[in-house]
Amino acid sequence: MRPQAIALAALAAGAVAAISALHAGEPAPDPLGEKTGGETTVWATGKNAFSFPAANLSDPERTRFVIGNSFFKRNWVEAPASTTARDGLGPNFLARSCGACHLFDGRGEPPPFKRGFSDEDPLALLIRLSVPGTDAHGGPKHDPVYGDQLNTAAIQGVQAEGRVRLRWSAVNGRFADGTRYTLRKPEYVIDRLAYGPLAPGAMLSPRIAPQVIGVGLLEAIPERDILANADAQAALPGAIKGQPNRVWDVFAQREMLGRFGWKANVATLAHQTAGAFHGDIGITSAQFPHETCTPTQKDCLAAPNGSKNGQPEIDAKTLNEVVFYQATLAPPARRNASDAQVLRGQRLFAQAQCAVCHRPSYTTAEGPFPHLTSKALQGQTIWPYTDLLLHDMGDALADDRPDFLANGRQWKTPPLWGIGLFKDVNGHTRLLHDGRANGVLEAILWHGGEAEASKQQVLQFSDADRRALVKFVESL
Repeated sequence: MRPQAIALAALAAGAVAAISALHAGEPAPDPLGEKTGGETTVWATGKNAFSFPAANLSDPERTRFVIGNSFFKRNWVEAPASTTARDGLGPNFLARSCGACHLFDGRGEPPPFKRGFSDEDPLALLIRLSVPGTDAHGGPKHDPVYGDQLNTAAIQGVQAEGRVRLRWSAVNGRFADGTRYTLRKPEYVIDRLAYGPLAPGAMLSPRIAPQVIGVGLLEAIPERDILANADAQAALPGAIKGQPNRVWDVFAQREMLGRFGWKANVATLAHQTAGAFHGDIGITSAQFPHETCTPTQKDCLAAPNGSKNGQPEIDAKTLNEVVFYQATLAPPARRNASDAQVLRGQRLFAQAQCAVCHRPSYTTAEGPFPHLTSKALQGQTIWPYTDLLLHDMGDALADDRPDFLANGRQWKTPPLWGIGLFKDVNGHTRLLHDGRANGVLEAILWHGGEAEASKQQVLQFSDADRRALVKFVESL
């Protein structure tokens, strides 16, 4: 056997042993205690807890971080404008800046729970669109008019593509001890379509903007470790069988392992960033050079309001600084790591097999594009609590929309670090891909499919055990 094959086999065997221990109900070891991001960790709480640079950056890197922060958070404007470094907005868009959806580098929120359809603008809620079939790279095939997402805003003289309306219905249940609970299921309606109907068979999938802490560390997890997660789960009994996604990356110009997006449908931060500038703000780049026009928007195609159509509206240097900014956003330290209730919750987390998918720890290596990140992220022992794999989450969470290798019932395991600070940063505790769950316990209760057995265990927990489990997750 080749040395590389031996190493990979050993890695998978180690992962199997670790996950087998979790099946036995042993708590995951946490020798670093509070340092979720190794030496990159910052000790921060409050509204700005997600907005600090990695603690071990050099002074020149901190300057670069500040520049990227500026272009991430400040609004882009219509062209032509006196601020030529920030013009080119639209013509159709979802937000005027990255920070409008990732407010304080945190998490978006859908409209509040209430009766009837809400007319509030769900700014941080993105509706993905596709039609049956795949594109040239095996990804979702876009709607022929509206593309791969619905943009609900537009510049002057251009009509927004449409409106998203949302209402909630109750889903009732009870724990084994008789305690009742109510979940809320969202229903989406798209109306006021400005450029004709959606294509026959159009598929819609809602996505809430996630927090962006620690994403550079996730990008630096060796691919072999993620693939070992899948091998380890395949070797164990039970329903949990995670799968990697393989996706096309416009920067690498090749297929890569998916890590980002709710279905692991993006491989690198560079692609994620350039794609978001293009799709969400209407800012073109060398990788995404065409305006976000519908085929009927002749004025758009003719470059309205002096838009630099056909020329990148964000240059490579600026785009690189925004990528660097996100890559070096630090995960905040854990809170209450030695608290007795937290430690009890950690044991229950393992007992319920939550840590099989939410793998606690990795050691980082070099990312795919070293010039877009920092060596400070390498060689760090991190605790993100994710396997970065796709899992069948059951009918209740299914969007019935495939995305590369992900099917309509699969979602990527999201990292859990920082989850207890969402309330501080963004003023809410809305979780899952569309924000339907209000808090950790509701998120668990929406789990099905591969996670059904874990949910059933939690349903049997006493009130004290449920509180301990939530307190542990909120300490991460």
